[in-house]
Amino acid sequence: MSVPEDDERLLPLAQRWPRASKFLLSGCAATVAELATFPLDLTKTRLQMQGEAALARLGDSARESAPYRGMVRTALGIIQEEGFLKLWQGVTPAIYRHVVYSGGRMVTYEHLREVVFGKSEDKHYPLWKSVIGGMMAGVIGQFLANPTDLVKVQMQMEGKRKLEGKPLRFRGVHHAFAKILAEGGVRGLWAGWVPNIQRAALVNMGDLTTYDTVKHYLVLNTPLEDNIMTHGLSSDLVGSPKATQ
Repeated sequence: MSVPEDDERLLPLAQRWPRASKFLLSGCAATVAELATFPLDLTKTRLQMQGEAALARLGDSARESAPYRGMVRTALGIIQEEGFLKLWQGVTPAIYRHVVYSGGRMVTYEHLREVVFGKSEDKHYPLWKSVIGGMMAGVIGQFLANPTDLVKVQMQMEGKRKLEGKPLRFRGVHHAFAKILAEGGVRGLWAGWVPNIQRAALVNMGDLTTYDTVKHYLVLNTPLEDNIMTHGLSSDLVGSPKATQ
């Protein structure tokens, strides 16, 4: 039964454009999570890069002369030598990646669940459908996000070049996109996509399947209703920021 046009305009945006709303909410949740955890990711990358660069220059003696040791000292060193905001250096491509990846996989998973596979008459969603849907959603989400993932990695590698005294290749995120596109064409933006989607399929097989199973268990076996609170609780229980479905 269709909703009259005048009545449709009075509906909340989430009901008028459910897929777009899910994509935006998933992207916002991913952005907040990325902003909160990016300093840890940057510190980890710096630790990896400084160890590789030091070994390349000094060999075994690099272990005694490394400027940073441990996560905390590395983070403090970045703050003291470069400034507090440098803990978020390169966060832009990471946000691009998570908006596309998280939004794409969540919208895809919901479409597969509601339209392609469908639920049983008792509103139950079989586990095997969750597994297949989660893997397919991960594959599609990662494939869409591969260009942003590639730029993120390339921008992180700029730190290694700086430590080795080499000139930087990119002036910023958009310059990185333009340079990769100019040198490798459109196909160049999808370099390494095969192992990336394989990993995403396995991750989402467990991630989305567990989330959806927990959420439906709570709805069917507790007084909780299918709302944002239940979505958030399900996300907390499985350790995944996706309270948008």
